[in-house]
Parts: sequence; C-alpha cells; structure tokens
Amino acid sequence: MIRALVLALALSAGQAAAACEEVVFDGASFTACRIDLAQTETRLFLRDAEGAIYGSFGRVEAALPPGKRLGMAMNAGMFHDDRSPVGHYVENGVEEMRVITSDGPGNFGLLPNGVLCLMEGRARIVESRAFAEAPPACRDATQSGPMLVIDGALHPRFLPDGTSRNIRNGAGVDESGQTLHLVISDEPVNFHHFARFFRDHLGVPQALYFDGRVSRLYAPDMGRADIGLPIGPIIGTVVDAAPADG
Repeated sequence: MIRALVLALALSAGQAAAACEEVVFDGASFTACRIDLAQTETRLFLRDAEGAIYGSFGRVEAALPPGKRLGMAMNAGMFHDDRSPVGHYVENGVEEMRVITSDGPGNFGLLPNGVLCLMEGRARIVESRAFAEAPPACRDATQSGPMLVIDGALHPRFLPDGTSRNIRNGAGVDESGQTLHLVISDEPVNFHHFARFFRDHLGVPQALYFDGRVSRLYAPDMGRADIGLPIGPIIGTVVDAAPADG
C-alpha cells in the first residue's frame, strides 16, 4: 500500500524540480524524491567560497545566487569528524578526495561500496573498484558505502532479519541514468529492508547507501527541514526562487 503525498515544486518555464512522496513499503515509512536530471540542476555542496564546510542546508541555500533556492537536499556520503569526505569527492570538476578501494571498518568499508557520479543531465552509480579502473568523467562525485543494489541484486551481506536498525538515506539511479532517486527512511530499518525499497519499489538496478543516524532531508515544499549536528557532503537541487512580492 502506498501513502503518497506528491509535491510538485513551483516551476519556471523549462525548469523542473524534484517531486517527493511519502511511501509505506513493507510496513515502514519512507520519503522518496524523484529527480529528472535532464530538467533539474542537481549538485553536490561541501565548502563555501572561503573553503569552510557548509555543514547545513541553510548555509548552502544562503550561498546560492540571487533568485535561486534549494528545491530539496540531503546529506550525501560519510564524513570524518572535521566533516571532510571519507571517500572520493569531486565538486564542479575539482577533486577533494581520491577513490578508496580497500575494505575497512564500518559501513563504508563493507565492500562493495560505490560512487555516485553526476554528469550533465544524467548520473551513474559505479562500484568503487570498477570506478578506479576506468573513471568516468564526473562533474560531481561522492563515494559512500555499502552499495545497496548491485546490477539488480542486493548486497550479499544484507540479512532479512538483521538487527541493526537506523534512519537511513541513499540514492538510486534508473537504467537510463536520467532519473535519480534520493530516499530517506522515516523510521529505523535494517539494510535489507532499505535496499529492497530501491530494488523492489523503485526498480533501480544500482543504489548506494549514504549514511544512517545523521541522515536528514530538506524538502521545504512538503514542510520538512530536518535539523541536527553539522554534516559533510550535501546533494541538492537548485531551482528558481519565487519572486518577491511588490
């Protein structure tokens, strides 16, 4: 059963924004935002013009050019205590952090992990070692882990009865690469449940985990602006702001 609250944002001519909906899937609530990358400017954000990490949706929005605003946004990859990216990070063609291909502790090191690569009008999610062997030309990129869905299959380490439950968020890309799905669970779920949402509800062949516990969503047109401690990389859509009255 689907409980949808679809919110089309106000558009200027030729510009589309993300549509977010609340969905109940297998007994748990999720919020999913669908972005047509050919119609919507979608970017990664980490540092301001002075090199300071934004850390919040409000600071990103304040730095946008006049007449622009964030349509929606969420945290987009794991980060260190200083909020710098744990893995590969590229913004507007400039690399801040290299690709990490080794396994390691924590969710990031639960291989396979992957990289979300944003290009003009489309995106790819690529397993990290394959990415390192043949890097695509990404305008923006963020590495995180683990992969949730790999070529239509769930990550092999996920268990249906896994006891680790958190608020989780992540991204999926459809077969064409034109549609990006950004999803956050609205209640604690395990990895298996979260990954099945991407595979079984959204039908995407590739999906990537961003984070848990610190996960949050900014979707002002549905009255949502999650708050918390400062975060690292942020992904968001940039849309036209409504003209001021008078």
